[in-house]
Amino acid sequence: MIFELFDPKSETIVHEGGNLPHWYQPGVTYFVTFRTEDSIPAATARLWRQRRADWLRRNGIDTADARWRAAFANLPRELQCEFHETFSREYLECLDRGLGACPLRRGEAAQVVAESLRHFDGQRYAMGDFVIMPNHVHLLVRLLGDSEIEATCYSWKLFTATRINRQLGRQGRFWQEESFDHLVRSLEQFDAIRRYIADNPCGAKLAAGEYLHYRRQEK
Repeated sequence: MIFELFDPKSETIVHEGGNLPHWYQPGVTYFVTFRTEDSIPAATARLWRQRRADWLRRNGIDTADARWRAAFANLPRELQCEFHETFSREYLECLDRGLGACPLRRGEAAQVVAESLRHFDGQRYAMGDFVIMPNHVHLLVRLLGDSEIEATCYSWKLFTATRINRQLGRQGRFWQEESFDHLVRSLEQFDAIRRYIADNPCGAKLAAGEYLHYRRQEK
């Protein structure tokens, strides 16, 4: 299998910056989501962060402490699963409401993103399935060599934002600064994410031509 999975016995680095934790382990597969700047209203995002902080506080974790993610990693596994299921689901469901200008509904804009994602496939990373929705992108990717997920996402977003802004005759930030990335931990989870990516347009009630789905063909 080309898509290596997270190994809990190997060293993992957790980057503490921003609102979302970023876990790094060389050569493994990630599920990544990044979204356009206006895809989640500021008030909705604030409420989501507040509810998340309240949940963590009830379980003895203060997000004001810079080390809170390390404390979270020590919670019982069932509580960690409850946290991720609740708040990841809400985050993804909010994206599927199709809020904001939805510039990626335009075929030429979605094609810019697709070409960028596949550009270094086989060199810096192995690109798996992806779907480009009107206001966000989901993808599976395995990093190769010393590639890091944050730097890779930054490169995709910088290139595509410049090209799409030029296409649309607009200026300003196109993508939300942070990306959501999750280390894939099992074959079952990998298969479930592939199904989620494939089914996402139907779940969001999109018509053909309003999204772009790429499915990697196994050799």
